[in-house]
Amino acid sequence: MVEDKKILTSIKKGKVSVVGFDGGRQLREKLINYGIRPGVEIEVISMARKGAAIIEVLGSRVVLGHGMAQKIYVE
Repeated sequence: MVEDKKILTSIKKGKVSVVGFDGGRQLREKLINYGIRPGVEIEVISMARKGAAIIEVLGSRVVLGHGMAQKIYVE
């Protein structure tokens, strides 16, 4: 386990790198289609406490539900 690894929902704003994610095949495929995969830098634009996360990845803004954002690990 990477010591600096955090879940995406713990980041309020700023740039982070994706290190991995949990979830089944459908979730992984959806995240990869959004451009969210290990090694990619994303910027957290807005993180609601129990709501949606707005991130920017590869020049596009993406809205993720809280449950999905909780399964993404970043550093």
